[in-house]
Amino acid sequence: MAGFLRDELTVDEAALLDKAAGFSRDTVKPQAAAWERERRQPVEALRAAAALGLASLELPKEAGGPGHRYMVKLALCEELARADMAFVFSLVNTQNVAARLAVSSTAQHREQHVPALMKADIFGGTALSEPGAGSDFSSIQTSAVKTADGWKLNGEKGWITNAAIGELFITYVQTDPAAGWRGIASFLVDARRPGFRRADPYALSGGHAIGAGGFVLEDYIAPDDDMLAPPGEAFKLAMQGVNGARVYVAAMCAGMLAASLETALGHAASRETFGKRLLDHQGLNWSLGDVANDLEALRGLTLAAGRLIDRGEDAVMAAAHAKKFAGRVALARIADCIQAMGAAGLREEHGLGRHLACAKLAAYTDGSTEMMNERIGAGLVKTYGPAN
Repeated sequence: MAGFLRDELTVDEAALLDKAAGFSRDTVKPQAAAWERERRQPVEALRAAAALGLASLELPKEAGGPGHRYMVKLALCEELARADMAFVFSLVNTQNVAARLAVSSTAQHREQHVPALMKADIFGGTALSEPGAGSDFSSIQTSAVKTADGWKLNGEKGWITNAAIGELFITYVQTDPAAGWRGIASFLVDARRPGFRRADPYALSGGHAIGAGGFVLEDYIAPDDDMLAPPGEAFKLAMQGVNGARVYVAAMCAGMLAASLETALGHAASRETFGKRLLDHQGLNWSLGDVANDLEALRGLTLAAGRLIDRGEDAVMAAAHAKKFAGRVALARIADCIQAMGAAGLREEHGLGRHLACAKLAAYTDGSTEMMNERIGAGLVKTYGPAN
């Protein structure tokens, strides 16, 4: 059941996915439970993944990367999430920063930071959310004021992937509160500079490998060259990027659900009760059939949205549908897989409890389920109305 996106890949892309699958099987899956128990990010494993080329997928060839399509990233997310969604979420966020700097920053950024990010010598993340602003992105309060030295940044960011270990953060700030979203700009913030204070990482059940946390900026000076997107442009770029994030979160949910179903079926096929296999009891058989049905629907929504993104077409509705459906079915259906295994489904070595916690995390990341309802609702008439 692994690799439902494989048919979308070329021979070379499929070979990379095979590397990822082997790494997931041999490195991530055996250690994921320990990473969670130890409440840490596995820096050594992230660097091992980068050595296989898994932290530079979308970097263009002229920047030293392989220049892979979005669909390759989607396949990687699905494959690695079968072992641990938290791990791949951390990995892909460093990749996102590398890809962004490779195409939209100064030569200094490209030469100094991109190679280090590709090798995971340093780690990165994107800082949109704040303690008081999550889905309502336009209400961020972190400020940027123009000075003779560049820009002075002040404020607090929260719920940031790789906040525990990251050095570079694409950080969104407000330059003109009266302008609303039109005043938002983005800067490259370096955690090694004065004015950056890292907060303690969150104790995030099931997702410690994400390294979620926050940081505080106190009179942090960002040179003019560190502005990645000016006011007016930054908000639009963030919204474009979030569609891709929503779809790869859906792919991660598909990976977790596929792995959970595979585990439950293996258990049900080998365990006997009342003189026959668990799988031969109609109630359990039908229950897992419902899991498979929702898994295939999730795969279809994810694939459709991924194709739109690869073609550069409008993916707002498709991404929202995939993300909402993922949040709705992954949690319930992974729980069904646990139930099918009885109390054994809760044993740490099976990983289903970790998948269950990460499925709940997925319902919030890159837009909550409620925000997906807002996006879908806003596009109902245009997409499904009488004129269509």
